[in-house]
Amino acid sequence: METFNSLNWDALTPSDGRIELGPLQEASPGLTTAANTVQLSYARLAAIDSTPLLPEVSLPLGEVKAGLSEASVALNSVSSAAEVLPSMLGANGPRNYLILIQNSAEVRATGGISGALAVIRADDGVIELAAQGSAGDIDAFRPPLTVDPEQERIYTERLGIYVQDVNLTPDFPTAAMTAKAMWEARNMGPTIDGVVAIDPVVLANILNATGPVELEDPLVQELISQTDLPAALATDNVVETLLSNVYSEIEEPSLQDDYFAAVAGEVFSALASGQGESDQLIQSIVASSEQNRLYVWSNHSDEQDVIGLTALAGAATGASVGGASFGLYFNDGTGAKMDYYVRRTAQLIQTCQVDGYSQFTLKETLTNTAPDDAAVSLPRYVTGGGVFGVEPGRIKTNHIAYGPAQSLLLSARINGEEVPLGSFVHASRPVGVVTTELGPGESATVEIDFSKVVQESEPHLAVTPTIQSAEEMVLPMQRDVSCRSGG
Repeated sequence: METFNSLNWDALTPSDGRIELGPLQEASPGLTTAANTVQLSYARLAAIDSTPLLPEVSLPLGEVKAGLSEASVALNSVSSAAEVLPSMLGANGPRNYLILIQNSAEVRATGGISGALAVIRADDGVIELAAQGSAGDIDAFRPPLTVDPEQERIYTERLGIYVQDVNLTPDFPTAAMTAKAMWEARNMGPTIDGVVAIDPVVLANILNATGPVELEDPLVQELISQTDLPAALATDNVVETLLSNVYSEIEEPSLQDDYFAAVAGEVFSALASGQGESDQLIQSIVASSEQNRLYVWSNHSDEQDVIGLTALAGAATGASVGGASFGLYFNDGTGAKMDYYVRRTAQLIQTCQVDGYSQFTLKETLTNTAPDDAAVSLPRYVTGGGVFGVEPGRIKTNHIAYGPAQSLLLSARINGEEVPLGSFVHASRPVGVVTTELGPGESATVEIDFSKVVQESEPHLAVTPTIQSAEEMVLPMQRDVSCRSGG
């Protein structure tokens, strides 16, 4: 832990547009050794059967194991960052990263539609905003770009047609690679070395550390002078402003994108300049990662191998998604910005079976909280105006459920009634798809069942991040009484 404690955390945050890479490069070998040592110690203690031990021994043992587990997670994250960040920040030459700013008002499996885009350049720790744009600037690809056939069967060829739809799949590496190809095909510029996805809650987390930012672009100032939109964004108004108010105040979609891009640009400038306390900035990034709102993909395989072992990968398959892993993801079917009004809970329910296998149900309850007169009181751009066959005010959602590898997809119910279930496979994981459509004030309960789950690890449920906090949306797992009694 000496190496961990000796790190200069102030040097690891931007200052005047630069991050000093030396401290990370010097600390990396020691951090890796420390992480491996703590992990080995935890594994040895975890292998001890505490059942026959006296409480005087078992209780302290449990406390030590819990402490080592927490330390192991922290050290693994820091050692992974120290291993890849220097090269990713341009220690060995300039890097360029495409930033997808996901709009949760129109939900996609990884968070939201990528309405605003940016490119950040990093060179020997110096970071700068190199370009900004919107998804509307990237024309549709016909014929579609080639994508994984398994995922195309689930999410259609739209994955390779529109940059707004690359993240219909919950597998961020797939979305990132496609977004990179689309950007490079439509922009004459440098090769994209990686892709990062964030959402307005990430911006709110950063603003919590940096403090408010002013929108100083004269064109944006002129635009908002005719509206009630704020000229300064802070942690308590940025989410509502970007996901709701901007649509009621600005009718033209391209101008909405301009405002969105201006906000993102000012937040980046505040972050890059080192505005705020270093420990708070680091905490804001860590919190965003823990909330699964921050995803990173590198086009350099050695770096991606490290990222792929962490939650930052946002992967639906691979090393970070082993064991009894379940996923519940959402894709908008309204073609609008109505997901701002959806409130959900999600829960994993385990039922033990006599044949020794477990059966699980993914249960989701969702409500359309839009006003009763949403069809006329909300802007057409928000309701969709019925363009995609959904009446204004109603919300259509595609629900995608993933089971663990080799398990079986059984059935689905909506409000207790069995419904047709789309059945697919993604890298040995069974995938079920059902659709709901709700009017203002209406609710639905969706249940999707999986059986023959052979994995014995603690079950885990990944869920699309929305405007709700994970604590509010994801309920604790429920076990049937037969599981608790060892049946």
